[in-house]
Amino acid sequence: MIRPYRFLPVLTVLLTGCVTLGPDFASPGWNGPGSWFGNGKARAPLSETTEAPIDPAWWTLFRDAKLTALAARVATENPDLAISAMRIEQSRAHVDAARALGMPGMNASTSYTRQKASNFGQFGVNANALGANGTNGSTAGATGTRTLSEFDVYQIGFDASWEIDLWGKLRRNLEAAGATTRASEETRRGLLLASLAEVARDYIVLRGVQTQLRIARENAQIARDSLKLTQQRAAGGVTTNLDVATASSQLNTVLARIPALEQQEGQLINALSLLVGMPPGGLRAELAFPRAVPPVPPRVPIGLPSDLARRRPDIRQAEASLHAATAEIGVAKAAFFPSFRLVGSMGLQSTQFHKLFDLGARQFATGPGLTIPLFEAGQLRAQLRLTEARQKEAALAYQKTVLSALHEVDNALTAYRSEQTRRQRLADAVAENRRALELSRARYAQGVTDFLTVLDAQRNLLANELLLADSITAVSSNLVVLYKALGGGWEADLPDTRVSPQKRAS
Repeated sequence: MIRPYRFLPVLTVLLTGCVTLGPDFASPGWNGPGSWFGNGKARAPLSETTEAPIDPAWWTLFRDAKLTALAARVATENPDLAISAMRIEQSRAHVDAARALGMPGMNASTSYTRQKASNFGQFGVNANALGANGTNGSTAGATGTRTLSEFDVYQIGFDASWEIDLWGKLRRNLEAAGATTRASEETRRGLLLASLAEVARDYIVLRGVQTQLRIARENAQIARDSLKLTQQRAAGGVTTNLDVATASSQLNTVLARIPALEQQEGQLINALSLLVGMPPGGLRAELAFPRAVPPVPPRVPIGLPSDLARRRPDIRQAEASLHAATAEIGVAKAAFFPSFRLVGSMGLQSTQFHKLFDLGARQFATGPGLTIPLFEAGQLRAQLRLTEARQKEAALAYQKTVLSALHEVDNALTAYRSEQTRRQRLADAVAENRRALELSRARYAQGVTDFLTVLDAQRNLLANELLLADSITAVSSNLVVLYKALGGGWEADLPDTRVSPQKRAS
């Protein structure tokens, strides 16, 4: 009798001789600059960038309680993030499945069958020969074929198998699954960062639109005052109705701007409501009251370029994908070598149920199995070339991701600094426009100048005030773009995402 323990020396030799095929993954490292491109200091009163460490909750730099609350909500209630969380769960399930492949598997089975062999098959012929020799039974019919009877078969058993990972195929497969899961986590971090940046940008733009609404309404009041002045002067015979018509036209022109701005306000409130998983207008009660655009801080920490690969989710996702592609090469190489498996089964079998649990009903089988690939028509070599090409593609994708990240940061820094200069020039222009309007109105009331001078002053003031409001919004929005390019926020842990459709619908 073959004893199972006789395979233990063979198993020990196989386990101690296991190797792991394929290249070991090494992080590509950082090939970026030591300092940011064009890292010049901005002059006061402009906001200055420093290489101090970035606060993961960068949106709190705006010191706006509403924005901070929205950022906290979007991190836990955004529907897209909830979907992404489920994809991570799927990836983790793949890891568990890959880990289970390296463990022994065992199954239990029980069966009952009613069987009858063919009278004309091999069992019938053998039985006929046995009967013809006069050793057992009699024949039936002219042909002399023995009639076989029906019988029952009862069976209970267990079977087990274990593939010995001689060449590291299962280990590399588990390594690739783990790297793929990390890539999924980084993809979700990227989505979270994009959602946080979007909620900050939409909030800032909303406050900018509300500022423009205030400017339009204030200029409408200025236009009403001018219209009233021209009407009074026309009634006194000092001027003609041409000035009245011109003033009325200017008032309607200013009023025509308001509906479009109100539309933008409603759309932005809806966009913010969607980001936190609420129905249209869900945040109107919280955001409809106008507030100023959140100002940028005087000092903005942006960290060092060497921190970029650690913070940016897309760089970390590209690195994890490269890791997975590298591990897949080991899986493809291991397919060229024999696979060794230990199999065994034991159980009880009887044609009579009352004897099924007798000692004599036991049966077992155990032993090693070896599968050697002999001819695959080039399939294994093609699979290896495919995995190697994918690994090279992933390496190039990583390099491009790092290069694109550097360009995005540099562009964001340039835009942030340049827009502040534009904002300062517009602020100076608005101050001069207000002074010009006051002087022109005073001179018109005294009859020294015509109404066209007043009208031009009003138009210039309105245009530059709207441009200034847009520039103030752009400066704060550009800071959001900068932090998104830097990859700041939720660097280590992912927040729990809880979306309740019933709660949102109510």
